[in-house]
Amino acid sequence: MPVLIDAYDAALFDLDGVIYLGPDAVPGAAEAMTALTEAGKAVVYVTNNAARSADTVVKHLRDLGFAAGPENVLTSAQVAAAGLAAALAPGSKVLVAGSASLAGLIAEAGLVPVASADDDPVAVIQGYDPVLSWPLLDEVALAIAAGAVWYATNDDASRPTDRGLVPGAGAMIAAVAAAVGGEPITFGKPHRPMMAEAVRRAGAQRPIFVGDRIDTDIMGANRAGIDSLMVFSGAHGKRDLVTAGPGERPTHIGPDVSALLQPARSALVTDRTATCNGQQASQEDGRIVLAGSPNTLAAQYDALWAVAGLAWSASFLDAGPALAGLDLIG
Repeated sequence: MPVLIDAYDAALFDLDGVIYLGPDAVPGAAEAMTALTEAGKAVVYVTNNAARSADTVVKHLRDLGFAAGPENVLTSAQVAAAGLAAALAPGSKVLVAGSASLAGLIAEAGLVPVASADDDPVAVIQGYDPVLSWPLLDEVALAIAAGAVWYATNDDASRPTDRGLVPGAGAMIAAVAAAVGGEPITFGKPHRPMMAEAVRRAGAQRPIFVGDRIDTDIMGANRAGIDSLMVFSGAHGKRDLVTAGPGERPTHIGPDVSALLQPARSALVTDRTATCNGQQASQEDGRIVLAGSPNTLAAQYDALWAVAGLAWSASFLDAGPALAGLDLIG
């Protein structure tokens, strides 16, 4: 029986919430990656996390049992450094509000990283740093006010960890925006520079992007014109799915990356019902209700796909009653 990945020549993966949660691998992810490689599919890990170097990410993946090399990892910091090198004159000063790894990439790109607005930087680059100090954000705001071009590696509002969601680079950007207004030029998902480089690196003609966030992974794939698989091992859940608007909706869903190795779900949507693998959702007094009570994980995902299809066709419907019955899905 055909499985989902059969329709694609490459799989591009977000990391946090998809492949691992902090120090721990998502259960079954390493085995799924091995199966994809054995099937001849190109694999690229695409992370918005700009705090760690690609080499550090590779080591983390290998420690968790994944076969990975530098060619398999793309970070938003790498894309940002290349973007700044193309936009700025060699030797330009750039105020770096991010990790030492990001500063090193900026230097390797032929630019001069600085840490003070008094150094007269022509640009600012913000990236996630778990030990970023508030005084450095002051320098960012002052440099932007003085005319420096504002860039950011990514704008994720939060990061999924093994303990839950924590503030991401987007929260740091929002603090600066509250002071100076405007927004930075951003390279990471869902913005096109990151997605275009990921597809190029994979050498793909028919890639699929696998992610856990609608606002970065799924929107990024849609903007790049490629298919996507939303997994539920990280940040976003069933309510995020059914309320997703045009441009935010995935091509496929599954509990985790192993869904690539299972048959693709397909929902048949009519005016008042939607059906997926025998699970039916229907309209009833302005609500979406399920015809039965699916009690296995697979059946609940089938039902969720039917609910999503019906909700997207009629956004005024209340999906709450149907979602309440899908208690195995977050």
